[in-house]
Amino acid sequence: MSVEPAGGPLVELRDVNKHFGALHVLRDINLSVARGEVVVVIGPSGSGKSTLCRTINRLETIDSGTIAVDGHPLPAEGKELARLRADVGMVFQAFNLFAHKTVLQNVTLGPVKAKGVKKSEAEKTAMELLDRVGVADQARKLPAQLSGGQQQRVAIARALAMKPKVMLFDEPTSALDPEMINEVLEVMIGLAHDGMTMIVVTHEMGFARRAANRVVFMDAGSIVEEATPEEFFTNAQSDRARDFLSKILTH
Repeated sequence: MSVEPAGGPLVELRDVNKHFGALHVLRDINLSVARGEVVVVIGPSGSGKSTLCRTINRLETIDSGTIAVDGHPLPAEGKELARLRADVGMVFQAFNLFAHKTVLQNVTLGPVKAKGVKKSEAEKTAMELLDRVGVADQARKLPAQLSGGQQQRVAIARALAMKPKVMLFDEPTSALDPEMINEVLEVMIGLAHDGMTMIVVTHEMGFARRAANRVVFMDAGSIVEEATPEEFFTNAQSDRARDFLSKILTH
């Protein structure tokens, strides 16, 4: 488990509730994530995992409760929200790259437009990040010329280019062919080892075992259980978690 520094948690959700119409998708969520901690959120489909992830940078609004990033409550809109989103990197299932821009342009766009970084400086940083995720040789290509795994690694580099305080990953490998999953997970494991604060929604239990400080298990909109990977995978406390693990770990 990570030791929380005196500055308090980097991400904190308190009593968060969210409805989609009559569906109560997040129920009284309380979650704190320390600086440098890797929290993996798992659970069955429809348990609220992705919605939880999307509320942290306000892609989804909440009905009640509070969410704070680095001690600051989430702003509603405008420049403050844009600033917050620069601090919170997000990598989605779909790569969401700009199809008509090169890989290098995709990675430099945010720093130049949102942070006023000089183009030459942004390009230097972008090439370092593309090298870090193993696709520097693809910098001049368009996204369609890359494999899915390469595109997702570009999406990670693009998020890192904003120098975020925390990275959110919403099932980043679920749209990939099986042989491409590992190349993306290896990049994520590298980030975890480098001390990046990460909240990862995933079905990849191997990643949870290798990289997580803590596993959070959700079901029906609630956090049912949280524990270290070792504790969770060998000795889950709730019937619901044991049932879930029995189904996924036997295949």
